[in-house]
Parts: sequence; C-alpha cells; structure tokens
Amino acid sequence: MCNSCVSNRANRPVAQRLPSSPASLRGFRRPYRLFHDIYVLLDDGDRQTLSEYGLNPSQYGLLTMLRPGQGERLTLLSQRLLLSKSTITRAVDQLERTGIVRRVPDSDDRRAQRVVLTRVGLEIRDRITAGHTLSLRRRLSVLSAAEREKLGAILDKLRQGLIADLSRKGNGKA
Repeated sequence: MCNSCVSNRANRPVAQRLPSSPASLRGFRRPYRLFHDIYVLLDDGDRQTLSEYGLNPSQYGLLTMLRPGQGERLTLLSQRLLLSKSTITRAVDQLERTGIVRRVPDSDDRRAQRVVLTRVGLEIRDRITAGHTLSLRRRLSVLSAAEREKLGAILDKLRQGLIADLSRKGNGKA
C-alpha cells in the first residue's frame, strides 16, 4: 500500500477503517453499536441531570444502594456498582465531606467500615431521585408504555444471558 493510502486510512474514523464484516456478524454488530450509543446518551443525560445537584453517576449510584438506618460495606458497594475500590472510596470521601454519608465501624468485622446515609443524605437523595425520574420520563417518553415494557423484558433476557456468559468465562470456560 502506498504511503498516501496509509496516511489517508489512518485519518479516517475507526468505523471506516474496519474491514467489512462477514454476513454472519452483521446481525450482532448493529445491536451492539445501538446499545453502546444508547448507553453513552443515557449516561450523558444522567451526568447533566445529576450535575445540577453536584453529583456524578458514581455518587448517585452509591446513594441508591444505601438504605436508611443500614450501612453497606465499601467492598459490597464496589462489587454491586462494578466500580473499583478506589473509585468507591473517592465517592464516599466526597459524599462524607458534604454530610450526605458517614462511615461507621462494621459490627461484624472490626477491620471493615460501613457507609451509612445520613438524615440530610436521605433528603438529598429523595430530591435527586425525583429529578432523575423526571429526566428519565422525559428521555424515554419516545417509547409507549407497551414498548418500554417489551424493551425491558428483552433487556432482562439479554442481561441474564450476559451474566451467564461472563460466569462461564470466569470459570475458565470459553
């Protein structure tokens, strides 16, 4: 390949540089791309909505995991939110500085701590959840109730399949 062809190729978007997919893969790439694009759009909408309250999606996700009067271990929050322990620690530090959460010793394990939602944190979380719900309602209103129900069922099925697939891979099976 000539040098100008190589440099022109390198300047094209990735999608244009990829070779044509075999026909057998075409039915998989489009849904994957749509999931990716929808995730990015939903995440951006969440970031815009949550920034009005001074939070990011990781912090809000953490708040939604906490129940009044009950604490959660940092390691459990990390696992459930699929975030690194350092990301969870940073989010808790930020929320603790604003009085939304506090750390308490874990009565079952002296080495561990639990994160507890404060009274102020509960009020703030309720206000943010109301705003987030309005934002979701607006963004998803392009679908009818029946379409949202059907989409939810399809996505539940896909999630279960992905979880099963990752479990098999995690056990050394491909």
